[in-house]
Amino acid sequence: MELLSEYLDLTIFSILGLMSFVVVWLSIERWLFMRALSLPDYQNFDRLTVDLTKHLTTISSIGANAPYVGLLGTVAGILLTFYQIGQSGNVEVGAIMSGLALALKATALGLLVAIPTLMIYNALSRKVEVTQALWRADRETRQGS
Repeated sequence: MELLSEYLDLTIFSILGLMSFVVVWLSIERWLFMRALSLPDYQNFDRLTVDLTKHLTTISSIGANAPYVGLLGTVAGILLTFYQIGQSGNVEVGAIMSGLALALKATALGLLVAIPTLMIYNALSRKVEVTQALWRADRETRQGS
């Protein structure tokens, strides 16, 4: 329990920080790719779709799992709080509430990572749909003329 007590916050916050860094990195890469995309260069719709959706699964997975990482930190923090209270033999409401309040910060940070990540994922997914529609419209126009 000493190891858990000493490294719990560091571990959970490091994981969530790494997840945030990956999301920012991939989001910037996707934004730059979509900004420089040239639709006439694509002759195949499936190839366009593969290139447009690259890394979106990673962004989505991070957005979906960040709250669970935070929740894991909260559960471990609550477990640690109860263990420390049990070892001391004193049941003080103030100590319990302080431990629980500190444990909840991991869930809050997990949500803080997840909410913007899902917003970024939804924006990128919409951009993919619009780009695919523009590609189809361009192909139909070329075939009609």
